[in-house]
Amino acid sequence: MLVIYEQFEREISYRMDRKQIRDVLASYLYDRQVSLVMEDEKQNSYLELANAVIRKMTARHVGWLEEETDDATLEKAIYMTEHGVALAEFLLSVQRPEKEEYAAYIIQIYNTLMNHDLWTEHPYINGLKSVASLARSLSKSLKKLSTYIRKIIERMITEETFESLTENLIGYFDGSFVKEYARLTKQQNVYRYRGVIRTELEKMKDDGALLEGIILECAEEESLSRERAEDAVYDTFAATKRFLFDDYEKIMKDIKHKINIYLQVGIGRARFLRNRDVDEKNHVEKTIMLIAQEYRELSNRDVIPPGLQALFAFDRNEYIDLASVRYPGKDRAILSVTEQEIEELSPEMLEAAKRQQEKEAFNPYSRERMKEFFDLCLKDKKELNAEQLPIRRKEDLMATLSAVAYANENGFSIEAEDGYVETDRMLLRRFVLRREDLS
Repeated sequence: MLVIYEQFEREISYRMDRKQIRDVLASYLYDRQVSLVMEDEKQNSYLELANAVIRKMTARHVGWLEEETDDATLEKAIYMTEHGVALAEFLLSVQRPEKEEYAAYIIQIYNTLMNHDLWTEHPYINGLKSVASLARSLSKSLKKLSTYIRKIIERMITEETFESLTENLIGYFDGSFVKEYARLTKQQNVYRYRGVIRTELEKMKDDGALLEGIILECAEEESLSRERAEDAVYDTFAATKRFLFDDYEKIMKDIKHKINIYLQVGIGRARFLRNRDVDEKNHVEKTIMLIAQEYRELSNRDVIPPGLQALFAFDRNEYIDLASVRYPGKDRAILSVTEQEIEELSPEMLEAAKRQQEKEAFNPYSRERMKEFFDLCLKDKKELNAEQLPIRRKEDLMATLSAVAYANENGFSIEAEDGYVETDRMLLRRFVLRREDLS
């Protein structure tokens, strides 16, 4: 199937002269010295065997190829059916899986929304639907990445030697998925572009004429009524924004967590392999203690196969080795008695010392003062943007940062936004300050 499929790469369609396909198949079978016997019937040559293979694939109950005769030339041609193409592409994806370029999805979404000329004529098909499709593709790819990491972790738990463990680690670091993940995080594609993406999606949604055109095109394209098409369009807007601004964060956090687990399991496994065959004092206890500690810190027992979970019940016990025992030291004897005269301070000296201590203990950025600072900034307002805060010098910036740090304790909520506020050569992340409703 793949040999035949590859012959169509330079053709304008999946149709080719039958003799050409027969000759290619015969050469392929001959080079591999395939047996001339097919279904208990021996063929006289590889040309006949190739003809038998073609007849088999064009059979009605198989349907991967179909044969037709040109009415003008009476020459026979072979074309690959949709099922045959789908099968060949599936086999190719298994043999040579395509490497995912996660960062490209975000860039394509950004370019689509910024180039209005690409979808002005068809705002639903080339605009909203295209963006939603790219977002879904990125979501599926990242979920596959998360699952792939889990499989690596499961394999690492069963590694028996330093050599296999090292190969596992090398395969992980040299793997394509690590490079893709690094590009996705280093470039910060979502964080760099999502502000613009959010704005463009809101513009599409708020433009009455454009939104009406999207709804009407959706109704025609998806064969829906006007009301159902409107619901579908709004659902598409909501689903796309939900993934790019909510689900993406959760998926990336889960992937990062599993990467940390992988590295910690690798360290724990290396320690275990190092100490497994050593029979010196305390090494067995130390190994068990280290493994128990690793699995307590990971808090991710789902990576352990169910059949092996009973082996890790030892972490409910405590182990003591000789290296942890400290012999009590001998108390130092008092060799001589020393005396020191007490000097009484005058009231003036006491007051001066008190003022000095108060001055040293004064904290201009204490929690109480930061609450007063935000109360003064908000006054009767319910929320305030970072741009509206009085930031004119370094002390104001320090007060703002301290107030943000104490915000939750003082009854305020902080919601970070994209972009930065620049003041006096200093940058502050944009945010919205809100007073919590204590009622």
